[in-house]
Amino acid sequence: MTANKGRDTKPELALRSLLHSMGLRYRVDTRPLPGLRRTADVVFTKTKVAVFVDGCYWHGCPEHHRPAKRREDFWHAKIEGNQKRDAETNAALSAEGWEVVRVWEHEDPEEAAARVREIVRSRLAT
Repeated sequence: MTANKGRDTKPELALRSLLHSMGLRYRVDTRPLPGLRRTADVVFTKTKVAVFVDGCYWHGCPEHHRPAKRREDFWHAKIEGNQKRDAETNAALSAEGWEVVRVWEHEDPEEAAARVREIVRSRLAT
C-alpha cells in the first residue's frame, strides 16, 4: 500500500500538463475549503472549480472496478466509504458555490482537460 501515490499520479500529471498548455493556471493538491478536510488534485480558486482525478479501483469505477478476491468485506466497505466521502465532498463544495469535476483515471486526458477548460471559462464569463 505504501507504493500507492497520493498525488502526482500519471493521470494527474497528464491532465495538469494539458491544462497548463491551454494557458490555465491552478493550484495542486489543495483544500478548496479551509474547514473541509478534503484535498482536490487541481483547484482553480478564482473560478471555484475543484478537479478530482479518481482511481478506478479506489473509487469504484462502474466500468473498470474489479472486486477484491481476498478480504472482500474489508475492501467492499473501503470502496463504499470512499464513494460516500466523494458524495459528501461534492455536496459540501457545491453548497459553497464550487463546481466539482470528477475525472476517472481511464478517461482520455485531452477530453478531460477540454471539459475542465470549458467549465473554468464559463465560470470566468459569469
